[in-house]
Amino acid sequence: MADRCGLSACVITFNESDRIEDCVRSVSFCDEVIVVDSHSTDGTRERAAALGARVIERDWPGYRSQKQFAVEAAGNDWVLCVDADERVSERLRGEIERLRERGFEGFAGWSIPRITEYFGRFLRHGNAYPDRLVRLFDRRRGRWSGDEIHENTRVEGRIGRLRGHLEHFSYRSLTDHLVRMQRYAELMAGALHARGKRCGLGKVLVNPAWRFFRGYVLRLGFLDGWRGMVFALVEANYVRRKYLHLYIRSRGLPG
Repeated sequence: MADRCGLSACVITFNESDRIEDCVRSVSFCDEVIVVDSHSTDGTRERAAALGARVIERDWPGYRSQKQFAVEAAGNDWVLCVDADERVSERLRGEIERLRERGFEGFAGWSIPRITEYFGRFLRHGNAYPDRLVRLFDRRRGRWSGDEIHENTRVEGRIGRLRGHLEHFSYRSLTDHLVRMQRYAELMAGALHARGKRCGLGKVLVNPAWRFFRGYVLRLGFLDGWRGMVFALVEANYVRRKYLHLYIRSRGLPG
């Protein structure tokens, strides 16, 4: 049997004082918790440090770069990456601890199903679930990659599948959800344009409708009731805004 591995939890933050404590407590079983903060003004760093996290203050370079910095700052090669608005469930914690006792042998990383809380309940259908993400991995064989927005992990080697949930408490209100999606749409359109992507009106008109139909109908989002409908509508609006920004940029106009 392989020896027990050290494990570092990596978190990035900016003004998350109302959520950072629950996040840090949920990963307290790790050998260390690293919080990389981009100059919060609401006491986020102090709250994290009070719970034993190692806090690093750093200018904001983008989501991908900040998360990769946290991984590189870790004291262990095995890392568990979570956002400040996420919590490791008890079931997930148990799975990870059992794997750690066996040295995570046989795999380079593990995918985790993320479940999103929306207006008091978790969404269990639609495009929101199961949102599988590789968040537990060996940094010698994996890293954060992709665009600075909608970043993802790239791992070389076998990927296992965990069943316990990573609980996502992302949106404080409908306004928060809408504003965040607007910001993401603009950033993603800029990233696509920088990579040479262009689009016509077809994508502006068709892709939002397809996103709604896929999530709300094909993936049974309607089973989440009115929450599923609202979530699917906001998602479709995000897609519309993203391609509208890209359409305008494709014609040489400012997004």
